[in-house]
Amino acid sequence: MFIVCYNIAVRGSADMKKIRNIAIIAHVDHGKTTLVDKMLQMSGTFRENENVENKSMDSNAIERERGITILAKTTAINYKDYRINIVDTPGHADFGGEVERIMNMVDGVLLVVDAYEGTMPQTRFVLKKALEAGVIPIVVVNKIDKPSARPKEVIDEVMDLFIDLGADIEQLEFPIVYASGLNGTSSLEVDLETQRETMDPILDTIIEYIPSPRVLSEGSLQFQPTLLDYNDYVGRIGIGLVKRGTIKVNQMVSCVRLNGTVKQFRIQKMFGFLGLSRIEIEEANAGDIIAIAGLPDISVGETVCEIGKEEALPILRIDEPTLQMTFGVNSSPFVGKDGKLLTARKIEERLFKETERDVSLKVSLNDAESWIVSGRGELHLGILIENMRREGFELEVSKPKVIIKEIDGVKSEPYEELQIELPETAAGTVIEELGIRGGTMTNMSNFNNQVRLVYMIPSRGLIGFTTNFMTMTKGYGIINHTFKEYRHFESTNIGERKLGVLVSMENGKATAYGIGNLEDRGIMFIEPNTEVYEGMIVGECNRDNDLAINVVKGKQLTNMRASGSDKTVVLKRPRPITLEYALDYINSDELVEVTPINIRLRKRILDTNERKKYDSRKN
Repeated sequence: MFIVCYNIAVRGSADMKKIRNIAIIAHVDHGKTTLVDKMLQMSGTFRENENVENKSMDSNAIERERGITILAKTTAINYKDYRINIVDTPGHADFGGEVERIMNMVDGVLLVVDAYEGTMPQTRFVLKKALEAGVIPIVVVNKIDKPSARPKEVIDEVMDLFIDLGADIEQLEFPIVYASGLNGTSSLEVDLETQRETMDPILDTIIEYIPSPRVLSEGSLQFQPTLLDYNDYVGRIGIGLVKRGTIKVNQMVSCVRLNGTVKQFRIQKMFGFLGLSRIEIEEANAGDIIAIAGLPDISVGETVCEIGKEEALPILRIDEPTLQMTFGVNSSPFVGKDGKLLTARKIEERLFKETERDVSLKVSLNDAESWIVSGRGELHLGILIENMRREGFELEVSKPKVIIKEIDGVKSEPYEELQIELPETAAGTVIEELGIRGGTMTNMSNFNNQVRLVYMIPSRGLIGFTTNFMTMTKGYGIINHTFKEYRHFESTNIGERKLGVLVSMENGKATAYGIGNLEDRGIMFIEPNTEVYEGMIVGECNRDNDLAINVVKGKQLTNMRASGSDKTVVLKRPRPITLEYALDYINSDELVEVTPINIRLRKRILDTNERKKYDSRKN
């Protein structure tokens, strides 16, 4: 987001009735961000000469590529003399903690549900948080234009979900809007022919059903950061709702810290939101969603008050990390070939900078050249790695592993609720695989030659499962999982890859001759002319043991010619290695080498003889 330096006119307390604060929540890929884009475009918030791209709320390049929202974003719409503040929330389970905290900022939610898929695991999770917070729900049945849309059945599913989650009578009387975010149409009627190219039905429903902010305009200041951002010029920025009173730039205030201590500081900068702009403002009143800068280490859940009138708001819960991995300085023979940022100091600076805006991320020193990074899941940590490699970093990362906690003296591990949709033909293989990984089936249902499976499974059982799942279902499966609870740790070996790997025992360029002679040993990850080094993983073995091979071997040249000696070598296509695949694939004795250009798999111990000695001692 860019900053526009002009001031919003200061409103009087009476204007608080013209504010609506809402969050937009949904399961991943049900169309939240697209819907917000259309609401921004069609409400007249943008100037005529302002260039607006699709997915304008997803400002991060990775968000645009993957079609997901990674970080919550705040925007505002001016509509019929009302200011509608909208918080676009992430839909993926790894970022669910933000959804829970955002409920503290808003008075209503737009629950977006796909007109075909209906309620999904994350729909349950985000709706549960909204109902617990007591906010008013509006249901938007999105993608109504799909040929496979079944809006009436989906509404029944939504009603059943509300009842199942213990919604009260007022919450059960939710209004329904039918829309197509992609086409920019909406209607209050289920009939597709009533759809019109406007978002007014949604905006009018927000004004009618969502109450004005539940705050106090009179009294001393109370402001609580719910989200964090970071800016190189002003440092850490706290984003939240002014719960009471008025706040001004240059005002000296007190911050009641999470440990109960009080620290005074000056409000250096203050920002409001409008469209895609972050607007510098001088004053804000109760009910406004704003961002403040001035306290370098301000944290989520603290309370900013007037000096001498310190009164802390209830502390917001921050989800604890459930997964961790080791980030280290690249120690491969190819270090420095692709990237510019290689040193331990640079990597450490970048990791700790990320914690400035991401409260769910924890970084601790492991040794002089490696750090233990803990996060909410594989996607959470994978996106951090992808951002770092795009910035020019080289690093090596270990296999993700779950964080084991001790609860009441008992070793406990995180469990997740897993929901899968897949073709009937693939169900048997997936059920067998999940049984091996410690999963327990809780429900199974069939519809239209599809099977929906619901499991409780330890989080470590899901590490490396996604890759196998897509192969087993030939790409037709849909998988979703949400953290459920901590349970007693079962000391079984779950999550390790069964098959061994093909490991290069030489340095140099791979040859077509060398690869061709070894194809019967497994599946290759590399092509001819790929630079390899000793200890680098170049393929998957078709047995359960690792195999050291020579892929740089060239054909012996002689002055003798024989029948078939000049036969062209036809090689199989190598398996592509993406970052997500690599993190899923490796075992605990392996690493992923990440550079701006390459993703390589390697053994921790590169020397072939040293590795054999280590393996024999381990066995």
